[in-house]
Amino acid sequence: MVAEMESVKVNVKPLSDRVLVEAAPAEEKTSFGIIIPDTAKEKPQRGTVIAIGTGKKDEPLTVQVGDTVLYGKYAGTEITVEGKEYLIMRESDIFAIL
Repeated sequence: MVAEMESVKVNVKPLSDRVLVEAAPAEEKTSFGIIIPDTAKEKPQRGTVIAIGTGKKDEPLTVQVGDTVLYGKYAGTEITVEGKEYLIMRESDIFAIL
């Protein structure tokens, strides 16, 4: 199965209650216009759901492909698919849908 969202195609299908997320780019500058150097940039905690698993038997997933979500700073495992980086995490690691 292939997950699709607009022009994004990924040949990864998460299992069970896992979700594949593409992290949003890190902030380049502060709200005051100060440019943040690469060494001081924080890991993004927001991303877009690219693919979802089937859920657990008694617990269907609440997130859907295309949702923008907030997750923990150290949530998930980083994977690279076709040269692009993604996070794969359990749905319980997601705090909110924006």
